[in-house]
Amino acid sequence: MARTSKKKRGPTQTKSVKAKSANTKPARTPEEVRSYTMSRIRSRDTSIETVFRKALWHSGVRYRKNYKALPGTPDIAITKYRVAVFCDGEFWHGKDWETKQASIHSNRDFWINKIQRNMIRDNAADITLRQMGWVSLHFWGEDIKKHLDLCVREVRDAIFQVGIEEFADMDGPGG
Repeated sequence: MARTSKKKRGPTQTKSVKAKSANTKPARTPEEVRSYTMSRIRSRDTSIETVFRKALWHSGVRYRKNYKALPGTPDIAITKYRVAVFCDGEFWHGKDWETKQASIHSNRDFWINKIQRNMIRDNAADITLRQMGWVSLHFWGEDIKKHLDLCVREVRDAIFQVGIEEFADMDGPGG
């Protein structure tokens, strides 16, 4: 019979127990909480973008993501058909802006100016894309979440329309 040795603890060798205090983290100020929350907001690979990209990929649409060669850096760029897709958050891009801006209470001037600049920048990027021969599509985050199939269908319809226009241009007047 094999002997196992058990180490006995003497009176001075007690098991260490961590003392738990009721409040281990220091209290954070509202500014620190807001700063932390804002630092977690991402500009790319957001949940709505990921869901939308997966749905497009499964429907056979191939794309580039966050394509920096285009103005506005579209979230999804279908380069073959010149279709740029933006997945816009409701707050950041000013959905229902006339009614929503009244609900901003904290740092009001900053946020109103920031969101209005975002809206102006979005419009300028759309105009530039149009001048370059691209189709620009914008989808709100809630629409992507609730009506993903309709959003995918709209992108596929835009691709189809561009394909028809290219085919008509190939036919030409002498064809």
